[in-house]
Formats: sequence, C-alpha cells, structure tokens
Amino acid sequence: MPKINKSFMDTTTTPEKETFYWDDEVKGFGLKVTPAGNKVFVFQYRTRQGRSRRFTIGRYSDTLTADRARKIAKDKRHSVEDGADPQSDKQAMRKSVTMSELLDQYLESAKFAEKADSTRATDRGRINRHLRPTLGRTYVDEMTAEDVRWAFNRIRDGKTAVNEKTGPRGRAIVKGGEGAARMSVRLLRAILRWHGFKNDSNPASDVNVGSDGERDTILENADDYARLFQTLDTMQNEKRIPSGHADAIRVIALTAARRGEIAGLRWQNVDLKKGLIILPPSTHKTGRKTGKPRIIGLPTAAMEIIARQPEGKPEDYVFAPTKGSGGAICLSAVWRKVRVEAKLPDGIGLHGLRHSLASHMAVSGAQAAEIMAALGHRQMSTAQRYIHWAESAHKQLAERSAAHIAAAMTTTPKPKSKPKLRVVK
Repeated sequence: MPKINKSFMDTTTTPEKETFYWDDEVKGFGLKVTPAGNKVFVFQYRTRQGRSRRFTIGRYSDTLTADRARKIAKDKRHSVEDGADPQSDKQAMRKSVTMSELLDQYLESAKFAEKADSTRATDRGRINRHLRPTLGRTYVDEMTAEDVRWAFNRIRDGKTAVNEKTGPRGRAIVKGGEGAARMSVRLLRAILRWHGFKNDSNPASDVNVGSDGERDTILENADDYARLFQTLDTMQNEKRIPSGHADAIRVIALTAARRGEIAGLRWQNVDLKKGLIILPPSTHKTGRKTGKPRIIGLPTAAMEIIARQPEGKPEDYVFAPTKGSGGAICLSAVWRKVRVEAKLPDGIGLHGLRHSLASHMAVSGAQAAEIMAALGHRQMSTAQRYIHWAESAHKQLAERSAAHIAAAMTTTPKPKSKPKLRVVK
C-alpha cells in the first residue's frame, strides 16, 4: 500500500474502473479514483456494532490537499476509537447550522446592533468578503483550528481578493493581506464566543495570527509632519483632493482621534466655545462598554479647521461627504495618495497618526493616565505601552550618543606636527 501524499497524487493515472488506494500509515484513509479522473479522499471504518462504513472526506483540490485530508482522517480515526460514527454524525450535521447561517444570525443580532456604525460596516465587509467565502459551507460544530488556519492563509495570500462594480459609479476593491486575515480571525473568535463557544473549545482561539505592530510605524519627527501638511496644502490647492477630506486628516493628526470619530463627526457633537468634541456613549468605540461620553480636546489649529467648514444642521456631518455617497466621508483612498506623495513611512495608516501623537506625548513626559484620557482608551495597560515605547526610545538615543563618546575615548589623537623653520637669508 502506498503513502497517500502529494507525490503519489501526482503519479496516479485514470483507471478503466473505479479504483481505491489505501494509505499505509493512517488505517482507513484512502483515495478513490474514478474513470472520469476524479480523485476523492475517503475514510473506511467499522462501527461498534461491526458495521463497515465509508466516510467521504472530499474531492482532491488546491484547498483539500493530501496532507489536509490525512489530518481529517486521523481525527476521524480517533473519534471512531472513542465510539463515534462519523458517517452518522455527518448526516446529523446536515441538519446543523453552517458558518454562513451563523454569520447571518450574528448580523441580525442585538450584539452586532450595539456596535458603532463604522464598526458594523467594517465587520460586515470582513464577514461577506473574507469569512463567508472561506468558511461559509463549514458546519460550525465540526469546525477545527486547522480550518481556521486554512482560512487565515487564504485571506493573507489574497485568495479572497476581488475588484468588482457595485453600482453605476461604485466599485468594491478587496485586497486581503495579512492585516485583513488577522482582523477577520479575531472577528471570527468573537462571533464564536457570542454563539456559545468557550475559549478552550473555540477553534479560532488557538490560531496564532501574529501581532499588528501598529506602533512601529509612526511620524517620527517634525520633518515628517511638515511633509504631511505641505502635501495636504498642495493637493488641496490643486484640487486633487476634496477640501473636507484634507481638513479631516489634519484634525486627526492634531487630535489623535480615531478615523471614524472625525469622518462621522456631526455638528451637534462640537462645542467650539469650550474647544471640545463630545461624543455620546453610543457613537464611539469604548462608550458602549463604559457608558461614558468621549471627550476630545481641540487645540487652536483644530478649532480653526472645524470653524471654517460650511455650517450645517446639528445632525449634519462637519466634514461634508460627497454628494450621493449617503454617509460619512471615506478617507482611505485620499490617505493612500497623500501618504505616497508626502513620502511618509511605508505602511503607516490614518490610525498611525493617532499612535504618532501618543508616542510623542510619552517622549515629552506625559503619564499613562494623560495618554489614556487623550486617546479615549478604556484600559490603563493600553496607554502604558506608549510609556514603555518612550523609555525604549530614550534608551536607544542614549546608546547612540554614548557610542560617539566612546569612539572618541578610544581614538588616539594624532601628535601635533612641529612647525617648519623658514631660513631667512
């Protein structure tokens, strides 16, 4: 009997009649090859009553490889040894809920409705563009950590990318990538917890998605900020970006507010006399958990930017959206153009402007509580990270300075040359 792996799959030929090949390592794991050229992985076993049954794992494809099918067969073998009947379980699972059905239930839930408008829009995109295409047909009760890892890899490698028209003037551009994969799996964890999975049984809990590393990319000095604001001025004056979009980015850079807080800012939440933005608990990220409003202090420059926006009704957006868009302004496309033209650090997003200001606050001596208040964090530990970053930055600066001094200490000074005597005749 052969070992069913990629090499074996590549060498199998189309038989004249249906043929089975059985693996020499995992008992019951086999490959069925039909005269039509179909290759289907199966698992053969006996129930406790001695009845022989055959479980169909699935057809060989780019997504169901020999290694993945082998892993499934091993799991089925263990379950049979524990007294289970995979074929009967499969028939029962057909009456169970699929991941696609669970996602629909979540989108209609009170839990999802509690989220801010911008968060719901983002989560809906991740669900429909990434989670549903990769895991939608999987039965929830049968999902494994390996299924989640496979979905993560597909999203990370751009397999869920799409570029399609969404209307007469609309277009959806979904690129995928590691960041999208990371956030999609985190959302999946939360959905499964909402469904009733505990951490020790949640198939998404054991999947390592890596870290964001968001604080590694910031505007480090005054030159970076100067290029940003000069580029905004130039592109706005040349009418290459809308004035409202440029001003919204300026306010984000000046206040460390979240992108959604400024893009969706309404006049009823602005108090220019006091120099404050006051967001009700239902409209910002942490408010739904703390029940407290988010207060954003406005420096003079930010107040002047907001004051020059066209006046509107209390419920109108401060930064007017494009006509016909039907919602708050979208800053992503404009920011990408600005970032490239201003030659800002690769990978920095609008959220990076928030981290930039927090990092510079920490370097200037601000305490964690001050950073926590300025950024609207719910936990002190989140703000404390900037303090640790500042301490590390100070240490690196000291090391570089000391290196120059140490180099000078170990350098032997050249002896002064004696002046040449000039003979006067």
